[in-house]
This record gives sequence, structure tokens and C-alpha cells, in this order.
Amino acid sequence: MTPLRLRVEGRLFRDSKNREVTLRGINCAGDAKLPKSPDLPSHIPENFYEGDDVSFVGRPFSVDEAHTHFGRLARWGYNTMRYIFTWEAIEHKGPGQYDEEWIKHTIKVLRLAKDYGFYIFMDPHQDVWSRFTGGSGAPMWTLYAMGLNPKTLGPTEAAWVHNTYSNPAEYPKMIWSTNYTRLACQVAFTLFFAGRDFAPKAIIDGKNIQDYLQDHYIAAVRHLAQRLHEAGDIENDVVIGWESMNEPNRGLVGWPDLSAVPGEQKLQKGTSPTAWQAILTGSGRACEIDTWDIGGLGPYKTGSTLVDPNGVSAWLPADFDDTKYGWKRDPGWKLGECLWAQHGIWDPTNDKLTNQTYFSKEPGTGKTLDYELFTNRYFMGHYRKYRDAIKSVHPDSIMFCQPPVLEIPPSIKNTEDDDPNMVYSPHFYDGITLLTKKWNRYWNVDVFGILRGRYLSPAFAVKIGETAIRNCFRDQLSGIRREGLDYMGNHPCVFTEIGIPYDMDDKYAYKTGDFTSQSLAMDANHFALEGSGVNGFALWVYVTTNNHKWGDNWNGEDLSIFSLSDVPLPLTPHSSNSTKAGASTTSLSVDPSSPSYSQSRASPEHSDSTTTSPQNLKSHLSTPSISSSSLIANKQPAPAENTSSTGYRGAEAYVRPSPISTFGDVVNYGFDLRNATFTLTVKGPPKSTQEQTEELPTEVFLPEFHFPRESCQVDVSAGKWSISTDAVGGIEGRGIVQRLRWWHGAGEQKLTLKGVQRRQNMSLGKEEEEGYLDQCQQRKCEIM
Repeated sequence: MTPLRLRVEGRLFRDSKNREVTLRGINCAGDAKLPKSPDLPSHIPENFYEGDDVSFVGRPFSVDEAHTHFGRLARWGYNTMRYIFTWEAIEHKGPGQYDEEWIKHTIKVLRLAKDYGFYIFMDPHQDVWSRFTGGSGAPMWTLYAMGLNPKTLGPTEAAWVHNTYSNPAEYPKMIWSTNYTRLACQVAFTLFFAGRDFAPKAIIDGKNIQDYLQDHYIAAVRHLAQRLHEAGDIENDVVIGWESMNEPNRGLVGWPDLSAVPGEQKLQKGTSPTAWQAILTGSGRACEIDTWDIGGLGPYKTGSTLVDPNGVSAWLPADFDDTKYGWKRDPGWKLGECLWAQHGIWDPTNDKLTNQTYFSKEPGTGKTLDYELFTNRYFMGHYRKYRDAIKSVHPDSIMFCQPPVLEIPPSIKNTEDDDPNMVYSPHFYDGITLLTKKWNRYWNVDVFGILRGRYLSPAFAVKIGETAIRNCFRDQLSGIRREGLDYMGNHPCVFTEIGIPYDMDDKYAYKTGDFTSQSLAMDANHFALEGSGVNGFALWVYVTTNNHKWGDNWNGEDLSIFSLSDVPLPLTPHSSNSTKAGASTTSLSVDPSSPSYSQSRASPEHSDSTTTSPQNLKSHLSTPSISSSSLIANKQPAPAENTSSTGYRGAEAYVRPSPISTFGDVVNYGFDLRNATFTLTVKGPPKSTQEQTEELPTEVFLPEFHFPRESCQVDVSAGKWSISTDAVGGIEGRGIVQRLRWWHGAGEQKLTLKGVQRRQNMSLGKEEEEGYLDQCQQRKCEIM
């Protein structure tokens, strides 16, 4: 049997040669949340409610464009892709009606990705349930199946939807995420995960709505998996695994009191209704609701406002034609009336809440429901069905299990669910930066520590100074990883979402080309990833259509590392920005008996001129120019990646060195961006043979921007090394990737690389923080 390209071994990933693989990934692409035909960014209202008649063919991008995007991402050092798709893309037309044309398009794109050597895992993405509830994911017909009316969610504030907002350009930043605590999402996730227990009257086609929705969702994803299996050259060759539902939410399950906002609800922005107020406004009643905003110290109450739907209901009217999608709703489930009223939670005749703790106890046992019990009972009940469906088609699939965000993972260690082919895939965002759209170098908060009760007061969770903030991020990621080991067992941990907003400081960078804030924030997140001991990540996000005006074209978010409005990072530095050749010395020996000796190991298709070793280092000490004049002189067009311009979108912070395949195990690694220094410590296999040592190098992605061959200092504890520029995917014409290969023996070994320091604020070469006065002087501020 042919060895798998990637397999799980305990808490590590291994390739077919038994080297440890570090997943350096990207979410590709955010465009996949939205239909292609009609092209419907979230700020466009036209044709929005024609949700059955859409097509996602062409998402995440066309077949013709695929080489451009794959080549770019490969050159930026990504070896892994979290491939975004939605339930809506497969089954938008109606229950059981699959879009085979979109599936064919997906197969074509994945085949092209195979040429670039990506490890791809499939992400059935959702945000706040659906586009029609302010996010992405589920088809529109699922709302009709629940008895909700998509067209009246706005007036009742059952959901804040960008497409139907009165002034899309003024849609409040990050307000979309508050939809998780508004009526539509609370209904959707409660019914999806726990409809049998909390909505027993919701019967459709002879099934409870929980089973109806879950069965369709799982069948749709399984159908896609089946088609990839039938394609014959996708499964395992490029698609190595499947992730569970993105960012699952409990809805109202475990809500202690419907008349109060739970203490653990940290996000409040705009109107912030209690669940009871959301039920009332969803049924057309007017309510005075508290309003909140996000400040430097987190959410704060700003006042209250009257929300008056003027009798409009978020529920389908009694005379709605319920035959369109072919289902049969049980007579005991009445349209025209709130589903929760039908279950005795409140009385519409007098608007009295009759059972405010309805969702707080587990039916049958009376156990108090909290998020941890939700995860272990309701989430895991769904995950098992989903996992088994995928495994029935793709038995070797690596399952990326994603429990609710920042909640305690499921307690499955040493149980039947402790699948050796499973990965723990949590998410992490720096909430302060994400919500305030500012990089605060002076203080931040240990959110994870607060959630786990590690502080007597939240005040003690405040971290002061940039060094403390960076360490806090690292410690939070380390804590999340350890929780996975403690609760789920010995599995790899991959953060499948982590990222930063680019529209910081009122889009200051877009006006000036100064991406300092973005670079600092991105570097802090990567510092945390590298120092936390996780096995990889998938950065959020790559969006092919991002632009300065509308960002990612989705709900005002702007997290894409690529933008049509910005110039990508050059492949190599400009001569004016490079250190002089003579300034970069090497401690390497050209004595073949030296432990630092290396010889060229260039692949046959590359000449010695593309490979650097201690013997030919001197001949390579020249600084090539990639200015437009040099390109013209050589009669070459100037690729976007090679043009001279400011505004690289902070790319120097995410285009960074990383181990790719390690002979043995990674002990630790990290990149000091300020000083352009990369360190890697590995532990070679104790019983490695001389033949294995020579044939299986440790490989490191080495971005030319930071480490031009002519200005790169290499120091190894033992062994041989070479630096080469390899064709992406081994195919000429698709760009090049610079790699360092290091042949070393058993035991602990260390590699240190020093490259080119470039930006002034990135090359301070000191530990102390910059003072406020220094920053103001750099920004040409005035102190009054």
C-alpha cells in the first residue's frame, strides 16, 4: 500500500518519509462564502432574496485564475490550505437538490492545487448560520423549514443583515457577530443541535427539525466527499482531511434565564436584547432594549432605544404557501405563531414569560445545562454522525474536530471517540484588536485566562507592554493546546483560524502605505503560534477580491492578507533596502571535515548558480536589483510581486521562515522579525542510519525577502546545508520558492539563520519598549 502523503502519529503529523510536517496554512478563499452568479457581496441588496437561484461555480476563483492564486500562496510559503465551501453552495436550490456543476468546478480547482503540493482539508464554513441571518453557510430554505421568514428578520432585529441594511457603507463593524445572540441564530442553532429536546412539536417530513436539518447537512457534505472519492486523484493525494462545522454555537441550549443577558456573554454591540426581548420583537412587539458599544476597555453600555417592529413578525404567516420545497409540516407545528410560544415558554395573549428557565435543564435528567454539557452531549452527538459519514467515503481522512470557540473541548480522552486520526482545531483572535480595529501596544487582556477563572478579578488579566502582550498571546495558545491534550487525548493541534484586521486606525495604512500596526499585530500572532508548540495553523484569510473600500466584501470585514488595492511583497529585496554584501558574514567553514560544512544538493533541473553553500558563498555575494529598470534592460515584464511600491500590507510579518519537513521532531522554532533571525531546534531520530541522514534533510521555507542568498548567514550545530530556489510544485514557469535543506544526524541539533534587517521600527535591536514620545515623533504627532 502506498504511504499516505500525510498521516497523524500521536500529536504529530508525518509525511511519507516519516518526517514531521508543520502545517503552514491559509484559509482559501473568503470569496467562497458568497455566490458567484449573481455576484453578491454582502453590501449589495439586489436579488438578495433569490436564494434558491444562485450559483457558486467560480468560487473560490475560476479555473483560469487558480494558477495565479495557488502560485502566489506557494511562493509565500504556505503548504496547507483550509478550503472554504458552504452548505449553500451544494444544496441551495432545495432539500436534496445538489449543484453538480459546482462540484465539478471544485474538483477541477482541487486537481490544480495538487500540482502545487498543498495539503488541503475541507471546511464546511458557516458564520451565524446563513447569509440570510447576516453571515454565511446554510441555504435559505433551512429558515423556511424552521418556520422563520427571511424577509422580515431585519425589521424585527432577529438578525442584522448587511445586504438589507439601510446604508451598507455605514454597517457597524463586527455587528454581524452579535447575530449569535439574536433570535434567528438562537432558533437555528437550538433546533439544529437540540430540537428533539426543546422543540418536540417541530416535525417536518416525519422527522424532528433537528434530524431533518442535520441529515440534510451531513448528506450534502458526504455527497461532496463521495464525488471527490469518485474523481480518483483527489482523496489523500491533495484532500487529506475534513473539518467539522465552523464555529458551532449552542443557540439557547443551557441559557439560565431568558429574561437576562448571561454573564458569560462578553460580546455586546448595538442593541443587546435578552433572549426574551428577542422573542418579543421577533413576534412584532416593541421593546426598550439596552445599547452597547466597544471601547478600549471592552463593551460598555451607551443607553437604550425602542425597537418597534410595528407588528411585523420574524415567523412565517399562517397563510404562507408551505408547499414550495416539497416537505410536509406536521399539523401540530402551526405557522403564524412563535415556535417557543407553542412550547409553553410564553403566552402571546398577555405577553408574559411563563418558563424563563426552559433551556437551563437537560430534559429527562434535570441536569443543569452549561456549555460544557452542550459540547459533550449535543455537539458530540452531531460530530459523531458527521465523522462516520465522511469516514464511510474517505476512511483515511484526518478529521479536524472544531468544538465551540474558546469553550472547554469535549471530554473524549480514552473513549471510543478518541480517534487516532483526529486533530484538535480551535480558533483564536485577539479580540481587543479585532473589535477596536487598533493595535494597542500598551495593554491587552488574557481573555482565555478570564474564561477559565484564573484571575480573582479581570483587572489582574490586563497585560502591560508589548513584550507582555506577545507572551500573553503565546500563553493563551499554549493553554488552548494543553486543554486539547487533557480533554481530547494525544492529538495534533492546528489553529484553523487566526488573523488580524487590516483596516486599523481608520484605514490609516491605506492612505499612507504605512502598515506598521498591521505588521506588529501579525508578528505578535505568529510569535504566539511559533512559541506555543502547536502543529500548524491556517491564517484567516485570503480573499481574491479584497479592496480598500469594501474589504473582504463580507460584512465590512477586512482580514485578507491580499488586496487588489495593495502591491504584494517583492520576491527579493531591493538593493536600496538590502544590507551590503560585506556586512553579512558567515561562520561556516569550507573545510569538509567541519560540522558546519555543506555542499550543494541542488535538484537536477537547477544549476549550481541557484544553490548556495559554504563553498560558493563568496561568488554569490552580490545584490541583484529587481527595480523596473533592470527588468526593462533584460526585456522582462514586471510581475506584481516584483514592482517597487510601498504598501506591502504588512507582508513581511506573515511571509516568514518556517520548518516544512523535519528529520526527527521539532523541539522549537521562531522568527525574530525585528532582527531578521530564525532559529530551529530539532531532535534527530536516535537510530537514524547514515543513508537516512543523507537522503532525508530537514527542509525550511526561506523567504527571499528576509533571506536573500547573498546576505544570509547560516549557522548549524552539525551537518550540511544548502539553499536553493526550487520551481513551485517542481514545474517551471509557476514561480520559485527558496528553501534551506539541512542534513543532520541524531540528537538535538540547532540551526540559526540571520537575514536582512529592513524597516526602522523592525530593527531596533533592543528589548526595551519604544516610548510614547518616540512613537509620536515617528508619526510626526504633536504633544499639546
